[in-house]
Amino acid sequence: MEKGYVIGVDFGTDSVRALLVDAESGKEMGAHVSLFKRWREGKYCQPNKHQFRQHPMDYIESLEACLMGCLQGQPQAVKDAVLAISIDATGSSPVAVDEKGMPLALQTEFAENPNAMFFLWKDHSAISEAMEINEKAKLFEKDYLSHVGGMYSAEWFWSKLLYVLRQDREVAEACFSWVEQSDWLPYFLTGTQDANRMKRNVCAAGHKGLWAKAFGGFPPLAFFEHIDPVLTRIYQSLPKDLYSADEVAGNLSKEWAEKLGLSTSVKVGVGAIDAHVGAIGAEIQPGVLCKVMGTSTCDMLVISQDELDGKLVKGICGQVEGSIVPGLVGLEAGQSAFGDVFSWYRDLLLFSIKELDLDENIAETWKDHLLRRLAEKAESRPVELHNPISLDWFNGRRTPYVDPHAKGAMVDLHLGSDAVSLFQSLVEATCFGSRAIVDDMEKQGVEIHSVTAIGGIAKKSSYVMQTLANVLQRPIQVHQSLETCALGACMLAATLAGIHQNLQEAMAKMGLGFEKTFLPDESLKTIYEDRYQRYQQIGNELYNRNRPI
Repeated sequence: MEKGYVIGVDFGTDSVRALLVDAESGKEMGAHVSLFKRWREGKYCQPNKHQFRQHPMDYIESLEACLMGCLQGQPQAVKDAVLAISIDATGSSPVAVDEKGMPLALQTEFAENPNAMFFLWKDHSAISEAMEINEKAKLFEKDYLSHVGGMYSAEWFWSKLLYVLRQDREVAEACFSWVEQSDWLPYFLTGTQDANRMKRNVCAAGHKGLWAKAFGGFPPLAFFEHIDPVLTRIYQSLPKDLYSADEVAGNLSKEWAEKLGLSTSVKVGVGAIDAHVGAIGAEIQPGVLCKVMGTSTCDMLVISQDELDGKLVKGICGQVEGSIVPGLVGLEAGQSAFGDVFSWYRDLLLFSIKELDLDENIAETWKDHLLRRLAEKAESRPVELHNPISLDWFNGRRTPYVDPHAKGAMVDLHLGSDAVSLFQSLVEATCFGSRAIVDDMEKQGVEIHSVTAIGGIAKKSSYVMQTLANVLQRPIQVHQSLETCALGACMLAATLAGIHQNLQEAMAKMGLGFEKTFLPDESLKTIYEDRYQRYQQIGNELYNRNRPI
């Protein structure tokens, strides 16, 4: 077989990275990371209003930079042997597009309108719309929320669409369709100019858009008319056919091929959500919970239909056949804030330095080192029963049982509480939130045999990972790859290029394995159990929950 290469592109919250790999073995040939310029400047975001928007030009510029970067210095023979490109992206991060499938923010009149930009996954502008969808769905005869855990989220497709259509008349009138980031990016690479020809992925549609094989697709038009008739026009723009990420979206456009020095015969894969593709890169197997750990967490699991035996798991972010690995049902859970909690605390501590107008380099230096120093100090301290307890819901609660109104909290403070003890408390809170997810899924009969972890936190923070192992009282394997999501995209690209017979074979041959295992400290089992129960008690008291958190 002649040598073949593929490119995997991973769009995260802050940046995009691309990997060029040997399609047979997964050996890395080139890599590049590009940060989102406008996002780093804080443009189009208002955290106090739950608004987090990203301009499509950030995506276009960074996509070009990382594709050219991973190919830089490669001989033409390698470029000629590039067979396919696959892309994953955050979700649900939708945008309003025109009839050509282009985001409205690319038009002059909408260039500075945040409502015409991508609504990042963590944008919670649509809290009231989500609550309305949940209430009205209860009145409909059929339960169309049954495959997304029973509750619809402000982070998802229809809530955000309903918000835009109600809040911005000009965007609403110009909007031909509503498109996920993971669908738009592959479409953009193919150069297609007809939104009706865009191939949409089952991953985003199933976990975020209420599509379900059991329903024969999306819920019927009558359901959306029941929610609000304003949705019906956009509903009618959605396709009946959806595709898995191991299928072809089209070929690389002439413009992109010339720009990159590639051939127009390069196949572009159907997209998928980043966390789900990260689970592929981590070589996920049935019964293995893969934790994708970054600004938030996504907990991914695959299971056979036979093992599910018809059960619908409540309180999660959906169960969708083929959303991760074809032939298996993908389950998704997670936390709306994980690394974001630590970033909030870091910025809080740095406030005085910034306000004193000292040399900017001082603040930036401390920004890089503060969390590492806190972790070192916290690691050396004993775990005390009566230390402060925190709740991790700084961006609402995703799972179990979505609640956008839930807030973060710190309790049991005293005059001896210092910066390190509060950091300990926040780390424990994020780990307690992870345990709540595991406990709730297992109570519903979903067996979790082992836990793996990928992402920035898994690779960089041994303190967080050891605390998580202690709280879960389970070993946690950390994957070898620095760019697991991009590697998963490479596996998908190699599959659709025909290098491997199926995705399972690609995972087996291209996977890098695991670099480290965090083992739980048995001596801390009792004290963490007591503190976890206190976490549950506080959460129930503050939010009057009858169900466990």
